[in-house]
Amino acid sequence: MTIVGTTKVKLESLAVDFFRQSEGRWNSQRRYYTLNKEAEPQEVESKLSVQFLEQDAPELIELAKLHKLDSNHALVCGTKVTWESNYTGKIRKPSTGSTVFGISGDILYRDRGFATSSPVIATFTFTNPQTLCLRTEYNNSVFQEEIKLIGQNYRTRQSIISRAGQEIMIGQYLEKRQ
Repeated sequence: MTIVGTTKVKLESLAVDFFRQSEGRWNSQRRYYTLNKEAEPQEVESKLSVQFLEQDAPELIELAKLHKLDSNHALVCGTKVTWESNYTGKIRKPSTGSTVFGISGDILYRDRGFATSSPVIATFTFTNPQTLCLRTEYNNSVFQEEIKLIGQNYRTRQSIISRAGQEIMIGQYLEKRQ
């Protein structure tokens, strides 16, 4: 079932419900495949914390300022995600950080991107109420992501990164609620 022709209010309502259901602590097992190279997949284990943000949360007010949104273009809701990641089988420093997401209409605003510390935007849709699809473009790259809630305790994610029309990496994730 594809949700098409969705009104702004309906789309925002789906996003609010999705973000509320995603709130909590998650263990994430990730695997990244580099395409067109003979590279071993990279495996990463992460601990995620997802906090739901109401419309008037200070983090969303700051995010709106960062994106130079006027006061009539308030962010409906959002999330703050913090993480601690460790590569398995590789000697690399652990990665920690956080990012803030906010939505308005069919736009998801972020304080940083996957491969940049600059603010970015993504368009989003839902194929069903449990599956959020994002498309982000910057630095000549396209990031397509699908996040699917499975029951109350699991999420799957898949990311496809393309550059110059060529897919270069696929990330697959299984996340279990703690």
